[in-house]
Amino acid sequence: MGITALAILILVDVACAAPFAYVMSAGNYINSGTVHIIDTATNNVTDMMKIGGYPGEVAVNPAGTKIYVTNSGIGSKTVSVIDTATNTVNAMNIGGSSWGVAVNPEGTRAYVSVRDSTNILVINTATNKVIATVNVKLNPDRVAVTPDGTKIYVTNHISDTTSVIDTATNEVIATVNVGSSPWDVAVSPDGTKVYVVNSNSDTVSVINTSTNTVTDTVNVGRYPWGVAVNPAGTNVYVTNWENNSVSIIDTATNNITATVPVGINPCGVALTPDGKKVYVVNYGSDTISVIDTATNDVIATVDVGVEPIEIVFGHFVDSNVTDQNTGATSSSTEDIGVEETNLSYEEINAAELNNSNNNNSESNNGSSSGGNESSKNNSTPGFGLLGSLICLYGGWKLRKK
Repeated sequence: MGITALAILILVDVACAAPFAYVMSAGNYINSGTVHIIDTATNNVTDMMKIGGYPGEVAVNPAGTKIYVTNSGIGSKTVSVIDTATNTVNAMNIGGSSWGVAVNPEGTRAYVSVRDSTNILVINTATNKVIATVNVKLNPDRVAVTPDGTKIYVTNHISDTTSVIDTATNEVIATVNVGSSPWDVAVSPDGTKVYVVNSNSDTVSVINTSTNTVTDTVNVGRYPWGVAVNPAGTNVYVTNWENNSVSIIDTATNNITATVPVGINPCGVALTPDGKKVYVVNYGSDTISVIDTATNDVIATVDVGVEPIEIVFGHFVDSNVTDQNTGATSSSTEDIGVEETNLSYEEINAAELNNSNNNNSESNNGSSSGGNESSKNNSTPGFGLLGSLICLYGGWKLRKK
């Protein structure tokens, strides 16, 4: 009975704990490639680790136990794999500089796009080995997998198209014309729609996955970057780099229902698993804006590392894990130099960002509207005293039954 009760209490404790947000930061090219870990229950930064290189995109496996970070630095050849149970980093050698990454629903395959190429690499996550290469259009960027794992959607930045790959055959089955300079991509939870952000068109293309055709085009803010769909599939959140805002699209009508001011140069965006909060990475502010999805208000602003880029939610981290503030254990196969990492970013973004003029004077900085400024003090992951008591009582009641 005692062991059973303990097991129940542990399960209830985990169920009541909040997920952790992993924020990838460029680190101003000096301490390049860092990850800041945010406890979403308190919105405090609880840990930091170094991954090296210049992070491009990030994806998490379905169990939330592994996080894959691409390295877009010139000359780099690795993808970093973070174990969320121990906060340790290992490097997976893919033979080239990587851009986007996505993991299939089973967690058995990771799909990585290689910059300045036409290649999508299929990786066996058990062995971290490339088992297939799929050719798409030039310069593939972001990657998304349908919920049933049968198809992959890849944005091709230069060709203004999105490639559709059959995961059973690892072949391209369709190429969809979208807007100018497609960047990020997201699939609806029911797998019926794909949302492609067109950075130079200031639009989002809506693709019907049964026909692989564009059924609608939604005008958003200037230079849209990131896109995410809420778990209910009712809203799409698009970050607008130049407007310092987030556009919220109603998926039933494809109309903009709200525009939320955030920090400077918002890019990466992700929702908590319960869909109650949106976390927006503000590259120019070095912050994360936390939006309450019920009110569409910024309820917190979290200070993170220099030049944060992307964000993803992982599994619960043990607060007793060895102090990561000096950097996590890494078995990287090579070190990417500071100078070439800097060149990588400038080469990737200079042309487009210079065209966008980066008019920050028009912005409404979301950090002022976020009522609760978060500190970087370490906190115990999970929940407060009241939450603990509620969970303990629930476990006791279940044990009594």
